[in-house]
Amino acid sequence: MSKPLTLSETLRRAMRGCGLTRYRLAQQAGIAEHTVSRFMAGDGGLRLSSADALAELLGLHLTQDPNATPPEPTPANLARPTLAKRKKQRTTKRRTR
Repeated sequence: MSKPLTLSETLRRAMRGCGLTRYRLAQQAGIAEHTVSRFMAGDGGLRLSSADALAELLGLHLTQDPNATPPEPTPANLARPTLAKRKKQRTTKRRTR
């Protein structure tokens, strides 16, 4: 069984197959042409808002795989590392007067 396409590759394939130029895609989606060109070349990503605009233009929709199993919530995957790091720094800092 082949590996499913990533969201980025699915979007790139739809963009290549739609028959519009990069200029027209960018114009109709309301994003910069250089953003589309970099994304298509694999030299950059897209903001979520840009990906949303392109997906809407191309008629793409994200759906959940009915066979996928989401990860079980555990303290390790629920923790917010940046928040935990800040808390640790606060407790280890000492006031100097």
